Amino acid sequence: MTQSPNELSIFIDESGDFGAYNPTCPYYIISMVFHRQSDDLSGLFVSFDRALSETTLNRNFVHMGPLIRREYEYVNLTIEERLQVYRRTKAFIEKAKFSYTNFIVEKKHIEASIELTTKLAQQITDFIRQHYQYFIQFDSIKVYYDNGQDGVAKIIMAVFTAMFDNPEIKLARQQDYKMLQVADFVCTAALTELKMNRHILSKSERHILGNDKMIYKYMLKPLKKKEFGDKR
Repeated sequence: MTQSPNELSIFIDESGDFGAYNPTCPYYIISMVFHRQSDDLSGLFVSFDRALSETTLNRNFVHMGPLIRREYEYVNLTIEERLQVYRRTKAFIEKAKFSYTNFIVEKKHIEASIELTTKLAQQITDFIRQHYQYFIQFDSIKVYYDNGQDGVAKIIMAVFTAMFDNPEIKLARQQDYKMLQVADFVCTAALTELKMNRHILSKSERHILGNDKMIYKYMLKPLKKKEFGDKR
């Protein structure tokens, strides 16, 4: 019997941009999802592929924020079609074994992109230091990011190479790694909670997610059970 690798995979997604402050996009979020490779999720991945293939979307990944907000390639989907994709993705997220954390900066008082980069890098560095004993139990650490934003890619490279010996930083696409789909959902949920608390969710978001009580009960509460803890 082949022994599962003692490897930690870290999947990263982000929300926001490094540009000037915009009241409609007041936060920058980096979400990290942690998956022990000893936890085999291959069967769940197959089931999720099948579930998505049976929707109007008919592909093996979804960009959850744009789906909920009815943006880009999702603009012609009906509410029912978007709900079907959302619910099947949420069911996959709830079954998957992982933990996560979010790094959040409100951009209102940020005057330059270098200040935003510094704050995010410091948050991530502090988190790793606080939980360093957890991370060093693994023989290898691999970090997956789609290089969607150069600022995030630079933060990842700088922090992880400074904190660990020989971490692998891998360019990855959401359609190739299901755990990047998890990171996408986690990041969307973090943004949703922030917007909900500021009462700035759009009608399109409400059509899919419902009122505040529904958002907390069905989206946020199940996810919070998976927040990072050293013993996960």
